[in-house]
Amino acid sequence: MKNFTKSLTFYVVMIVAVVLIVLAIRSFIPLPTMNYNEFLTELSKGNVKTVVLKAETAEVTLKSEVEVTRIEKNSEKKVKLKADTKYGVDVLSVSEFQRFMTEYMTGEDHKDVMFTEKMEHIPGWVNVVPYAILIVIVLVFIFIFLGQNNGNSKVMSFSRSRARLYTTSKIKFDDVAGADEEKEEMAEIVDFLKNPKKYYKMGARTPKGVLLVGPPGTGKTYLAKAVAGEAHVPFFSISGSDFVEMYVGVGAARVRDLFEQAKKNSPCIIFIDEIDAVGRHRGAGLGGGHDEREQTLNQILVEMDGFEQNTGIVIIAATNRPDILDPALTRPGRFDRKITVNYPDIAAREKILGVHARNKTFAEDVSFNDVAKNTSGFTAADLENLLNEAALIAARRDSEVIRNEHIKEAIFRVIVGPEKRSHVMSDREKKMTAYHESGHALAVRLYSTTDKVDRISIVPAGSAGGYTAHRPEEDYSYMTRQQLFEQIVVALAGKAAEMIVFGDMTTGASSDLRTANTIAMNMVAKYGMSDAVGNMIMNTGSDEVFLGRDYGHTRAVSEELSSLVDREVKKLIDSAYAKVMELLTENRGKLELVATVLLEKERLEADDFEKLFTNGKLDEPEAVIEAEGATVAEAVAVEEAGENA
Repeated sequence: MKNFTKSLTFYVVMIVAVVLIVLAIRSFIPLPTMNYNEFLTELSKGNVKTVVLKAETAEVTLKSEVEVTRIEKNSEKKVKLKADTKYGVDVLSVSEFQRFMTEYMTGEDHKDVMFTEKMEHIPGWVNVVPYAILIVIVLVFIFIFLGQNNGNSKVMSFSRSRARLYTTSKIKFDDVAGADEEKEEMAEIVDFLKNPKKYYKMGARTPKGVLLVGPPGTGKTYLAKAVAGEAHVPFFSISGSDFVEMYVGVGAARVRDLFEQAKKNSPCIIFIDEIDAVGRHRGAGLGGGHDEREQTLNQILVEMDGFEQNTGIVIIAATNRPDILDPALTRPGRFDRKITVNYPDIAAREKILGVHARNKTFAEDVSFNDVAKNTSGFTAADLENLLNEAALIAARRDSEVIRNEHIKEAIFRVIVGPEKRSHVMSDREKKMTAYHESGHALAVRLYSTTDKVDRISIVPAGSAGGYTAHRPEEDYSYMTRQQLFEQIVVALAGKAAEMIVFGDMTTGASSDLRTANTIAMNMVAKYGMSDAVGNMIMNTGSDEVFLGRDYGHTRAVSEELSSLVDREVKKLIDSAYAKVMELLTENRGKLELVATVLLEKERLEADDFEKLFTNGKLDEPEAVIEAEGATVAEAVAVEEAGENA
């Protein structure tokens, strides 16, 4: 109501100002003119109603409309002089006109002419001054009013909450696939917002806050929107970073404004995305200062569980870094409930694919169950992006439906990146890459008990010069020591193949070495999988150090234990490298065969690799399979490269 009154006042002032300006401008518009002869003619006819004599000008009003003929620029022009309209007549001699009108009025037949005199000898600019002052006053008033209004809005806009209010949400629980347990937890919140009396009657207190925790892309925000859609209540959405400003106190003011709006729209939901941006552990600054972020967090804590009860307001927050949140924020009474939204399993992935496939057309042989098996570790966002990439590939190739090959190509495009077929590699680099990737593939086939080869390629893709894609045949929640050791063996197989064939190594094994060292270090220092170190661990909590909280509070590790861990890590890596060298040396013939065919084809799918490993040859006699969409010139170039190799 206050805003409406302010707006109404503003518009009234504007209308009055415009009217005054228009009246002032109209006063400056000169009168239509009538020449002296026309005046005398109408005067003689008795058609003159009033005459007002001013300085050098007379204002004449006629009784009835007449049409006169004027000569302007040597041409005649018909002009209508209207009745009751003032016309200006130039008077060359005021004294003569005054005497003429006096003598004229003495006649008995012309007493009906009203003749008056206003002979103020005032400079013309003096008449303009009052109107000018009026216009200036009105304009100054308008500018002051607008300036104050805008100034207040700018000042107040800093303290206003930037939360977007959604009165309805089209997303329902049916649109959230693969999160059945999470939806059950959130359904209680929905039921409370719909039927709060049922809980109040039992003396129950609904959770004030729900914290959604999980890796990026797992659907935390989507789940919160589904809660709003099911509950049919206002939904305030804001990011944690929207609270923080460069001005001290603005964040706290925005928090207060947000909760005031929420109280007016109660019952409602407040969703704070990426709450770790504002809810970090207090005292995390190395200087110990009381910064703006801490003031904002303090206000959130007070609003969530202070002396004032926020009845009917449910706060949902999402983060992928729960380890850095302040303990006061996650205690009971604030964020009572913590729901973990994790990576979807194979059944959940199949349901998620079904949701995102609603507006797409697929071939009859496409099986979402098979796609789910091939996308282990994908999040819900990854799966949505996967089907979108498959649709783009199908459209690019003028296909009316999305086929299995399009989906498979999209999987590798999401994981590795688009292939760079225009990238020029020397014959030696291509040969070393072929043996490197063949080593990885053979290690998976010969030693891994969980994974199988999906594709081998020596075509650069993303930041890799080549890649060997392998995946587990089923999802695993836990990994055994043997499975982790197998991963180290597979990671070191590329370097081992280079050493066996060329007696040298390349920098292409750097990422493999990093992977092997990380796995080995975790086995020894985090998972307790070393007999020498035993159950002593060096890594606790998150691998990402939160500077300020962890600085100076890390657990002291003796030099003896640190040296022992290093020796055990090196022992694991050396043992895995010796194992893979033994495997590839014993199967040198298969290594040569796979690398040779890979040089010819540039890419081997799982079936072709299995045929090579089992039968020693492919069913197809051709050495070159033209890639879909490749030109004839490109196919010839590939064939010549294979012959040269």
